[in-house]
Amino acid sequence: MPHTFYKYQGTGNDFVLIDNRKQLFPKNNTKLVAHLCDRRFGVGADGLILLEHSDTVDFKMVYYNADGNESTMCGNGGRCLVSFAHYLSVFKTETTFEAVDGLHFAKIEGDIVSLQMIDVSVVEKFEEYTFLDTGSPHHVELVSDIKHLDVKAKGSAIRYSDLYKDKGGSNINFVEQISDDSFVMRTYERGVEDETLSCGTGATAVAIAMFDKGLTKSNTINLKVEGGFLTVSFKNTNDNFEDVFLKGPAKQVFKGEMIW
Repeated sequence: MPHTFYKYQGTGNDFVLIDNRKQLFPKNNTKLVAHLCDRRFGVGADGLILLEHSDTVDFKMVYYNADGNESTMCGNGGRCLVSFAHYLSVFKTETTFEAVDGLHFAKIEGDIVSLQMIDVSVVEKFEEYTFLDTGSPHHVELVSDIKHLDVKAKGSAIRYSDLYKDKGGSNINFVEQISDDSFVMRTYERGVEDETLSCGTGATAVAIAMFDKGLTKSNTINLKVEGGFLTVSFKNTNDNFEDVFLKGPAKQVFKGEMIW
């Protein structure tokens, strides 16, 4: 029988979204998830997200990478799911939902979704890179001439290196500063195993890492990603990053039906 799906994108990070409050989607079918995310034989997306019922808050987010495996938090996916839940009239302007890394507060105004991310208290600093977890693990590395960087090749090499082989891999972010409070970034995402046009947890990681390195004194940081612009804001108290918000557009692209 045909099932309805929706396609959303947040600064070019795109997702297949499904209302699974009736539990009709076969959640353990990794081949189906990968098929739906396939850009040639399926719908095409960086990931698939299920909107499900929650007993305690407005809804629950279940996120799968494009390879079909359930994964860690996705910031842009969370923002897209908030937009989707708003479209379904689950809430009016503000919401709290459940995700794999805990509860998230969010608010929506038009196409702009502001999503509260987890607090970050541990930032691991090394000579050539920074590592931190913003709901998903992120390697952050400063580069020059980011426009011409081979993100897939360099990102893959780091992701599968000895640095992360015992950690299940990491997302890899490359950053170049363009002003006191603005940075350009490009991301290689594990699970997609390629560069994506945007990464929300990656943008959050980059903003915190740049502040922690002393490259910016602003607690509101602008990030240019391949698919547009994101803003990350936070409070820094005794090296703890709290009230972390990821803000940017999230839009419905189309609605369709597939048989599975």
